[in-house]
Amino acid sequence: MIRAVAFDLMDTVLHDPFREALEAATELSLTELFARREPGVYPAFERGELGEDDYWAHYAEAGITADPVAFHRVRRAGIRWLPGMQALLDDLDGLVVRATASNYPIWVEQLAEDHLAGRFEHIIASCHLGARKPDAPFYERLLDALRVEPAEVLFVDDREENVRAAQALGIAAHRYLDAYTLRRWIREHGVELPLAA
Repeated sequence: MIRAVAFDLMDTVLHDPFREALEAATELSLTELFARREPGVYPAFERGELGEDDYWAHYAEAGITADPVAFHRVRRAGIRWLPGMQALLDDLDGLVVRATASNYPIWVEQLAEDHLAGRFEHIIASCHLGARKPDAPFYERLLDALRVEPAEVLFVDDREENVRAAQALGIAAHRYLDAYTLRRWIREHGVELPLAA
């Protein structure tokens, strides 16, 4: 029996404006930015190993001028629901436990207060778990946090590598394409969702 559905957030539930926000904050193309910045810094921030001040300090150390205020202005303005996902989450209310399962830093707390309020019983991200997808500890700690067995949870993500990692641990997982296809997949696993919102 399915007791919970765990959703990746960015580009699965919400549009992710992260790249546009980085360009606005640094006035660099992503190609130039990624060539200059230390690749392990953002993953460490997502795992909760760095605070936000330390994260931005790494840009300065790499000789990159970054404006966190501009970053957050563009990030917040660019977050929006993907089509059909609000209705799907609303229809799941009372049927299963709804949880996030995102690679995301502490900024997830702001999302919990606005976009996600009332639509999830659990807000869980890599910064809470100390691990990132597709690493196995992410999924193992997610299961512990939700108090479910692998066969009792469905996992949804827009990245194939994250889907495959969940499946390797015995979790039924779906690569997100759109809300309609996802709704049908959840129904196929025994959750009594209506076919259409």
